[in-house]
Amino acid sequence: MTGVTLQNVVKRYGDAQVIHGVDLTVEDGEFCVFVGPSGCGKSTLLRMVAGLEETSSGAIRIGARDVTHADPSERGVAMVFQTYALYPHMTVAENMGFGLKMTGHPKAEIEKKVAEAARILKLEDYLARKPKALSGGQRQRVAIGRAIVRGPDVFLFDEPLSNLDAELRVEMRVEIARLHREIGATMIYVTHDQVEAMTLADKIVVLRKGKVEQVGKPLELYHNPDNKFVAGFIGSPAMNFVSGVVEGGSVTAAGLGGAVAAAVKLPASGKVAVGLRPQHLRVIDGATHRVDMTEALGGVSFIHVTGPTGEKLVVEAKGDVIPQAGTSVGIGFDAADALFFDDASGLRLR
Repeated sequence: MTGVTLQNVVKRYGDAQVIHGVDLTVEDGEFCVFVGPSGCGKSTLLRMVAGLEETSSGAIRIGARDVTHADPSERGVAMVFQTYALYPHMTVAENMGFGLKMTGHPKAEIEKKVAEAARILKLEDYLARKPKALSGGQRQRVAIGRAIVRGPDVFLFDEPLSNLDAELRVEMRVEIARLHREIGATMIYVTHDQVEAMTLADKIVVLRKGKVEQVGKPLELYHNPDNKFVAGFIGSPAMNFVSGVVEGGSVTAAGLGGAVAAAVKLPASGKVAVGLRPQHLRVIDGATHRVDMTEALGGVSFIHVTGPTGEKLVVEAKGDVIPQAGTSVGIGFDAADALFFDDASGLRLR
């Protein structure tokens, strides 16, 4: 097994720079997830590790080897794409073993490796089938099996679940997590879905506009974001943000009904954003916020409200008694749960 190191990695297309000096270390055996909105550069960065995109400057190392300009076939990586890319005329076993066959491996060795990959992925009963006889989740498992058979140092996943329906996505997340536990390989996984990132990752890399915003463990990013972007991106439903004004050492946030005590270093004056997660808000007596919609999901409900200044909030509520759309409620919270961000830079105030 082998780790991956990126040192001041840059990618340019002509005059347009899309990756801006990324420094990152993925430890041996770690499951690292690149997450961010569409166009943030996460797939480009993954393809640079794979050698499918040329690195404009900087260095990429896999283990002790500098692979910055190495051919993809020499990097010791295997990539699983969004599309399954299976040969329709081949069986599952033939698809999984095709790469080894093309590189001249003995038939007995190929069969042994295919059988082991099929055991790990619970595909033993499907080895003689062709892709058209498989479900979407089974086809994706075959694509992953094809990568396992190659015995790479590093597995690379480029949004492998985005073509699956919601139920299969959950099932495959469980399968990929189990796969990582079983084989212990270094894995880098790209997704725009922060729920996937939170549930799969040992380490999350949050990207925006080709730059790393923050790196850390899932709950570290959730509880201790460095800036407003990370705070809003990590967590579902997203963190609520309300505009506030610094006055006399405290923050006045009309959208929350008044002053909010801040146990952080505030600027002498100016605007800030106050962040509160849905579970940190609660419905109380009053009529300050209009209920726009309620999402009753059974064990939990999400109440969408509009405040007196027009700011939208989502409140998490437990129980079966929830306010109905068109009514008005009050909103309560504990000031200790609030996070504060500089309005101009978006940086967290601590």
